[in-house]
Amino acid sequence: MFVLTKACRYNQGIMNPDNDTLWSKSLLVIEQEVSKANFGTWFKNTYIAKQDGAGTIYLSVPNTFVRDWLINKYHKIILKSLRTNYSSVRMVEYMITKNDDKPRLIHSSYNKTSPFNEGLGLNELYINKESNLNPKYTFDSLVIGPFNEIACAAAQAIIKNPGGNNYNPLFIYGHTGLGKTHLMQAVGNQIRKMSDQKKIYYITSETFLIDFVSCLQNNRGNLFKEKYRKYDLLIMDDIQFLAGKEKIQEELFHLFNSFYENNKQIIFSSDKPPKQIPNLEDRLRSRFEGGMVVDVSRPDFESRLAILRSKIKVLTGFTPIDEVIEYLASVVQDNIRELEGALNSIIIQSQAKKRDLTLNEVKVIVKNSIKPQKSVSIKEVMKIIADFYNIDEKMLYEKTRRKEVVKPRQVIMYILREDFNTSYPYIGQKLGGRDHTTVIHAYEKIKNDIKNNSLLNQELNQIRILLYNS
Repeated sequence: MFVLTKACRYNQGIMNPDNDTLWSKSLLVIEQEVSKANFGTWFKNTYIAKQDGAGTIYLSVPNTFVRDWLINKYHKIILKSLRTNYSSVRMVEYMITKNDDKPRLIHSSYNKTSPFNEGLGLNELYINKESNLNPKYTFDSLVIGPFNEIACAAAQAIIKNPGGNNYNPLFIYGHTGLGKTHLMQAVGNQIRKMSDQKKIYYITSETFLIDFVSCLQNNRGNLFKEKYRKYDLLIMDDIQFLAGKEKIQEELFHLFNSFYENNKQIIFSSDKPPKQIPNLEDRLRSRFEGGMVVDVSRPDFESRLAILRSKIKVLTGFTPIDEVIEYLASVVQDNIRELEGALNSIIIQSQAKKRDLTLNEVKVIVKNSIKPQKSVSIKEVMKIIADFYNIDEKMLYEKTRRKEVVKPRQVIMYILREDFNTSYPYIGQKLGGRDHTTVIHAYEKIKNDIKNNSLLNQELNQIRILLYNS
C-alpha cells in the first residue's frame, strides 16, 4: 500500500474519519475490485485532499489523464468503497494536485559511474550455452494482461506438467514484438530452475534449418536427429519460416512424433495461426493444431502502462513524470518492442543532453523513433474479413439477415470503428447505404459479445493480424 493510516478524529460530536484512514480503508476495497496492474497504475499517488460538511470527498489525482480515467472507469467503485467505510459520503470530486517536490523526468547525475548507466549494462545479453535461453526472460519480468493471459495460463500448465498435458504442443501466435519469445523462454527458464535433470533447448526455425542443411551437406543426418531428440523440452520460434520447405518440414514432423510419443514437450511460435501458414504440409498443420493454439494480441492501454513501469522500475535514477509514461502508452500501440524502443530513445537522449526532457521533446523523440501507422483502405478491410469468413464480398452489401452474412458485416463495422475510428454514417454508406443507427447497433453488439465470447475474441485478433500484415 502507498498510503499511511492515522487515528480518527471527531468533528462536532460526529465521528469523521481522518482523510488518510478513510482512503486507506477504501483502497483495500478497491484493490479487490480491479486488477493488480490497474490498481498500481491508476490509484498510485492519489489521496483525499479534504472533506466538506455536506458529504463531498475531494480526491487528489496527479494529472488530468488520471482524473478522466478514474471518472470514466472507476467512479462507481470509488464512491461505493468510500461509502462502505463512511456512510455520510454523498459525492466525490476530483482535483488535480501538482507536487513541486516530485522528481521530474530525470534526476540522476549522468556521470559514467552512476547506477543509471549500470542499469544499461551488457550482462543481460548472456545466453546459456546448453539451453540457448536468455536468463533475462522470466515470468518476474513479464507483464501479464488481457492481451496474453490465456497464453500465460497455458504456459503455467506446462510448467506444472511438461509433456503430460493437453498443451502439447503449445502453439503461440501473434504479430511481431508482442512478447512471444519472452513467454516461451520464461517457460524454459522456469522448468530449468525447478529441475536440473530436464534438458531444454531454444532455437529459431531459421537456425534449425541452417543446422539441418549443414548436417545433410556433411552426411551427418543421423547426428542431427540425435541432437534434437535428446531434449525434454524443445522451444522453436518463428515456425512460419519453414513454410514451403518440404525436407525440413518432413524432418520436423518425425521429430514432433518422437517428442509426442515420449511425452516430451514442444512449444512453437508463429506470426499466424497454423491454418493460415501457407505451403505448410497438412500432416504438420494437423500436429500443430492437435495441442493448444493461443494468440497474443496487441496490449491494451493499461497493459502498455504496466510494461513501461516494469521497465522503468529496474533503471536506478530514471523517474519520468506520469504524463510522459501515459503519453508513450497512448501513442505507441503497435507492439511491445516498439514501446521499449521509444523508451530507450528517451533514456539515451536524456543522458546525451545531461538534463531533464520536456514533454514536447519527448513527443518529438517518439515521433521520430516509431514507424507510422499502416494505412488500410475500407475495401481491403472488407475483402480480408469476407475471405476470413469464407463468404463472397458482394453479399456484404445485400439486404439480407442470413447469419453467415450478418456476423462478418457486423465485425467489419466494429473493426472500422474500433481500429480506424471511421464515422458511423460513413461506415453505413460504404456497406450498402445503411443507416448509422444500424452501424452503432452492430458495433455495440460485437463490443459486448467479445467480453464473454473467447472464440469471437480470437477471431478478431486473427483478423487484425491479417490486416496489419497485409
